[in-house]
Amino acid sequence: MERTLVLLKPDAIQRGHIGEILGRFEAKGLKVVGMKFRQFPLEHIQQHYEVHRERPFFDSLVAFMTSAPVLALALEGKDAVAVTRRLMGPTNCAEAPPGTIRGDLGLSFSHNLVHGSDALETARTELALFFDADELFDWTPVAENWVYDVEEELSPAS
Repeated sequence: MERTLVLLKPDAIQRGHIGEILGRFEAKGLKVVGMKFRQFPLEHIQQHYEVHRERPFFDSLVAFMTSAPVLALALEGKDAVAVTRRLMGPTNCAEAPPGTIRGDLGLSFSHNLVHGSDALETARTELALFFDADELFDWTPVAENWVYDVEEELSPAS
């Protein structure tokens, strides 16, 4: 099982898409193991997007991400990083296919509703930035056997 970070960005919050976006991840079978709704401080968002610091869009991205609350999600599931990325669709909403979050709900490149970790190592780093260890929970949904073939897909050998 993998854990990944997903951020519902200010445009998703302002447009009232929290329930729909969260529902898509849950409907897919991903488990919420952490959730935090807040307006993160400037320094926090700058640290999160540090990899983009030298890019021309860095300042506007940070301003956008600190303009309103963000919903930080820690999601868990088999291949969670890749699954969340496919559910979100490509960064440019105008090019995202129907059926993806960005394809169904967005038109913009910069206001693209969600952020998702792009690799497992990135997910670990990002989760640690947005959540303390005691804010992430280990639990088993009663429906897990209906999401996975637990013996086949979740055994240590798979």
